[in-house]
Amino acid sequence: MQESSLEKRFRLEIEKHGAKAWKFTSPNKRGVPDRLILIPGGQAVFAELKAPGNPLKPLQRKRAEELRSLGFKVYKIDSVEDIEGFIQEVFK
Repeated sequence: MQESSLEKRFRLEIEKHGAKAWKFTSPNKRGVPDRLILIPGGQAVFAELKAPGNPLKPLQRKRAEELRSLGFKVYKIDSVEDIEGFIQEVFK
C-alpha cells in the first residue's frame, strides 16, 4: 500500500470518530509529524505516516521525542494494522 493510500484511509477512519486529521507542516521546523489529530474534548495527538516498512528519519525521531517531552502522544503509522491500533488506543 502506498503512503498516500494509507493517509487517506487513516483520515477517513479518524473522521468516523468525529475527529480531524489535519495535514500539518511547520515552515520553520523540519521533521515534525505530518498529521495533527484533533479529538473531540480538546485532545490533540500527532502521527507520522510512512510507506509500509519505512522507518522514521533521525530528525523525525528527534521531533517526536520533543513533542513527547511536552506531554503529547506521537504515533508512527505505516500499516492498516497500525491504523487499527491507533483507533483502538485513542478512541477507547
